[in-house]
Amino acid sequence: MAKTKDKKSAAGSTIALNKRARFEYHIDQRFEAGVALQGWELKSLRAGRINFGDSYAIVNNNEIFLVGTSIPPLISASSHVVADNRRTRKLLLHRKEIDQLVGAVERKGYTLVPTAMYWKNGRVKVEIGLARGKQEHDKRNTEKQRDWQIEKQRTMRSHNRAA
Repeated sequence: MAKTKDKKSAAGSTIALNKRARFEYHIDQRFEAGVALQGWELKSLRAGRINFGDSYAIVNNNEIFLVGTSIPPLISASSHVVADNRRTRKLLLHRKEIDQLVGAVERKGYTLVPTAMYWKNGRVKVEIGLARGKQEHDKRNTEKQRDWQIEKQRTMRSHNRAA
């Protein structure tokens, strides 16, 4: 008899979102990367202990690293390990994807911004966006569009209730 997985583990669940990245940058393309983590970091992620807001990715020696992500250790899980919660973590991508990202960053002036961290088949994945910075007027326009969408939804709901 075949074992069935529960829906939560099969679909994957979100660990952290970087909402500030969508506000600060125009994200042109997205890539999925694995992350090289230690055991105590996985336990902390399962407990939901992560600060993902100030993260960014850098290119160093044709490899891509995640910088600025804080994963505080659990007291019970990492008593025997000297834990550095802000260490630089290597991102795992295919060589073709790395070459594409390196070219975009070095030649075209793009920035690599992590937008989400999630579980996929029992592994931690990071979604990296190839991004360009927004100007101040672009940020105001984004805010205006978001407010308009909220107002439109409110109007539609009140209109549907009246009918």
